[in-house]
Amino acid sequence: MGIRSERRRSVWMLLLLLLGLATLICSAEGGCREAGKCCQGRDMNCTSQGWRMDRVYGTCFCDQTCRLTGDCCSDYSQACPARACVVGEWSHWSGCADPCTPAIRVRRRQVVQEPENGGDPCPSLEEKAGCLEYLTSQGTECAQSHVTAFITTFEYNKSRRRRALSPNWASQKEDPGYCVEFQVKSLSQFCLIESRPHARWMQYLREGYTVCVACQHPAMNNRNHRCYGDGRKANRLLHWKAVGNPQCQGTWKKVKEVESCSCPLVHSFIFT
Repeated sequence: MGIRSERRRSVWMLLLLLLGLATLICSAEGGCREAGKCCQGRDMNCTSQGWRMDRVYGTCFCDQTCRLTGDCCSDYSQACPARACVVGEWSHWSGCADPCTPAIRVRRRQVVQEPENGGDPCPSLEEKAGCLEYLTSQGTECAQSHVTAFITTFEYNKSRRRRALSPNWASQKEDPGYCVEFQVKSLSQFCLIESRPHARWMQYLREGYTVCVACQHPAMNNRNHRCYGDGRKANRLLHWKAVGNPQCQGTWKKVKEVESCSCPLVHSFIFT
């Protein structure tokens, strides 16, 4: 019976000790909430007295850096909850910066809520994409004079052909066009790492591959019904650029000209 009594006494003493410790913790002054502090960045003056997250009593911090240094007040997470950046919806795409010239269009979004207490930072607030318009601000057809071949995905042709039949165009008689096959000789690394949805077609450009590029009515010069950059006058290395990413560019050599393109869709492009 003596041993059992001694054990009960030890258990009661331990419980009393824990209860006293809990009371001490609850009654201890300090903490971010009581101090009314939640500071941005690193602030050596943003302190309080109380229990820290590492279970040490003393000076504790209520600034964002305390999460990294491990010396936050025990109530930091409750008193200073992290709030991620919140942004609004994208605006509509702007028009081309310069009609009749390969340019960029832009869309933007605004910050609705700035990040607080170590919350996720704001994402990009601006996006740019390539564009090339064939109508001036007065609605007249552009007179293209580019030597470099500007290309984009063949999928773009669907909407462009509809625009070509609009009353704004000088002629409603559509030229059937032609196709040029090129062998890609070089390209920049920016084509291969492009991952934006509207520009993923650039990933299919590869050195040594043969690609088809269609020349169709909207991109033709009205005087000679040819597309600039098609290599008709020279048997030499020619330059091309991808509309949508000015850093995606390279060289190719003309293989032949045919009436219609027969390359796989991923290797079919159009002059813009």
